[in-house]
Amino acid sequence: MGFTALGIASAEEPKSVKLNTTADHTKFKELQREFASGPEVTKACLSCHTEAAGQIHRTKHWKWEYKNPDTDQLLGKKNVVNNFCISIASNEAACNSCHVGYGWKDASFDFTSEENVDCVVCHDTTGNYKKPSGLAGNVVTKDMEFPPGSGKILKAIDLSKIAQKVGKSSRDTCGGCHFNGGGGDGVKHGDMDSSLAAPEKELDVHMDASGLDFTCGTCHKTSSHDVAGSRYTPTAKDAEGAHLRGATDNGNPATCISCHGNVPHKQEARLNQHATKLACQTCHIPEFARGGIATKMNWDWSTAGQRDANGQQITRKDAKGHINYESRKGDFILAENVKPTYVWFNGQVNYTLKTDKLDVNADVTHINTLGGSPTDGKSMIWPIKRFGGKQPYDTVNLTLLTPHTAGNDDTGYWKNLEWDKALQAGVKVSGVPYSGKFGFVKTQMDWPITHMVAPKDKALGCVECHAKDGRLAGLDGIYMPGSGANPLLDKLGWGLALLTLLAVLGHGAMRIVLRRKA
Repeated sequence: MGFTALGIASAEEPKSVKLNTTADHTKFKELQREFASGPEVTKACLSCHTEAAGQIHRTKHWKWEYKNPDTDQLLGKKNVVNNFCISIASNEAACNSCHVGYGWKDASFDFTSEENVDCVVCHDTTGNYKKPSGLAGNVVTKDMEFPPGSGKILKAIDLSKIAQKVGKSSRDTCGGCHFNGGGGDGVKHGDMDSSLAAPEKELDVHMDASGLDFTCGTCHKTSSHDVAGSRYTPTAKDAEGAHLRGATDNGNPATCISCHGNVPHKQEARLNQHATKLACQTCHIPEFARGGIATKMNWDWSTAGQRDANGQQITRKDAKGHINYESRKGDFILAENVKPTYVWFNGQVNYTLKTDKLDVNADVTHINTLGGSPTDGKSMIWPIKRFGGKQPYDTVNLTLLTPHTAGNDDTGYWKNLEWDKALQAGVKVSGVPYSGKFGFVKTQMDWPITHMVAPKDKALGCVECHAKDGRLAGLDGIYMPGSGANPLLDKLGWGLALLTLLAVLGHGAMRIVLRRKA
């Protein structure tokens, strides 16, 4: 601080500082050392962030388990079955590379350990942090051959340099797992893939890297490390309205309404009437998988197991270069720029669990069922990705089966292509009774679409729905002018038109007659 001639203190130019963080982690002595494992880094983090691990322990990201209070179903990745990679049971070492922890390879994992929490997986800013599949969420700190005997070397990462560069979560850190769900980029969700890492406005108006540049956390706001939004109990109809910053409410901050309100259209007020029945996503996400990355639409496990003339596993690709067959996985159907399926949805999701009996005479087994109807007062019309599959089930017990697929052991299907071995090993871990007899059942799973929001000038136009065979054709409980014929309404309409014509002709005739009399 200096003084002027009058003796008044004057402020000096402030020193140069980082404006996007309150801490420079390169200056922390706790991080200026070599780390031999991920838990060692976490221990250093917790020396300052004392409550962080305990907060993580309370979240779905840690537990991979959630009990739905409405259906009483015990859900979460630890319990549900899907028609992609089917189940994590017996496949933990591979699947759990996307767990926010270290070392979950089997049921012995200690969920109470604070040092098992992985801080860096969400807070890395370098792009160099890797958790290879097969290592149960652990990181590589010394070069190693993996799988053993493969000749493939996994390079070590420098945990000290990475830990000194931690920062806020980003699309890259969230996307490291969520973009790659189901075994590959864009496979599962359809509206989330690596094209959202740095998208243009045309792909997502909110995440536009040169515009609003939203991160995942902008919408999925966290409280004590608990991330808003849920695939198990989503908010289908938000009646809370726009959220006021700082106000306490029970609303979901991840909905469109939480920012845009319940009357979002300022100039086209007529559209606000549509918004009472149509989810925002229905009009504003015209297609998914729009970023140049195909999404899987069907996965048939029943065709897996083929080998070439030399007994080796094979891979085939379609005309666009997408893998559409693998010996270890079966046949796939992939697509880009997909028009969604539309359903009434009220936020309730019921799952077919491992112990539920299947109706094998049904056309399809629903892995999940989205609740909703046009008359319950809670439903909106939502866009979804409808994913088809064919997967193993017990033909005697009539239950879904959980194969051991990943792994370098003799029972892993991806290695030996032997279903019976894989199923025996899988159910031993999942606890599902197995008769020893299996077949394949056709399945279906629905995924609400909520990312890849297009600019408003690319939203659906009226004729997309108000036309014969429009997008909502066949959806129960609606009648839209121009979309189709209703015999009763047609008769009433033509009747009114005829009466109007007769009235006009009668009125004209009377005027002519009266004029002549005059």
